[in-house]
Amino acid sequence: MTRRTEWPGSPEEPGGGPEFVDGPDGGSAFEPGTGRPGRSGRRSRGGAGSGGGFGEGAGRRARSGTRSSGSPSSSRAEKGESPDQRDKGEPRDPVEQARNICLRLLTGTPRTRKQLADALRKREIPDEAAEEVLARFEDVGLIDDAAFAGAWVESRHHGRGLARRALVRELRTKGVESSVIDDAVGQLDAEREEETARELVARKLRSTRGLDRDKRLRRLAGMLARKGYGEGMALRVVRQALEEEGEDTEGLDEPF
Repeated sequence: MTRRTEWPGSPEEPGGGPEFVDGPDGGSAFEPGTGRPGRSGRRSRGGAGSGGGFGEGAGRRARSGTRSSGSPSSSRAEKGESPDQRDKGEPRDPVEQARNICLRLLTGTPRTRKQLADALRKREIPDEAAEEVLARFEDVGLIDDAAFAGAWVESRHHGRGLARRALVRELRTKGVESSVIDDAVGQLDAEREEETARELVARKLRSTRGLDRDKRLRRLAGMLARKGYGEGMALRVVRQALEEEGEDTEGLDEPF
């Protein structure tokens, strides 16, 4: 006769779960009151005589308790899919996808509306969903091209010494509208721009000492031109800097 044996502990406690062995009669035998297999028992390898159809794999599952965190359904849940979507194998809501992409791209650095729209298009987000998310982000201030342009001008002028012309070119490549660009670069007047040009030349001047005058002129004026300064301003600023060092600047009025 088969006797039901109560074992101590619960499946949640380490080692508390049952361990299946073969007893003398082919059933599951345990030492009474201990929950341990009898001395004559041996570990079951599964099969018809393993008691209730528990094989070796089932025994391992019984000992380990419920562990389903690594299942495919749980991993899909972590990605934000609803039960209906998981059951039907449907993709996530494109609006939700667009929102997550935009939030990720905006983390740590501001971006223009066009930059975000290009990113959504590259990830094949439908235009309707993309427009909905971009409009919402503008409404709450997460997208603000005017603020972006203003901060860009301030940072790039002070950090890199870029002139208005170079700043306009950069903002256009980022998709900022012309009217917004005009307002942003308008904070740089001609006087401030020339002052920055003089500072750039003063920092570079020492490295050109020892070169002939024309080479110094080309190197310094070329540096200013690459940063967006006009030819007339660049020539004037460089000439004044060379004169302060005692260079003869006769004939430097001609364009370089």
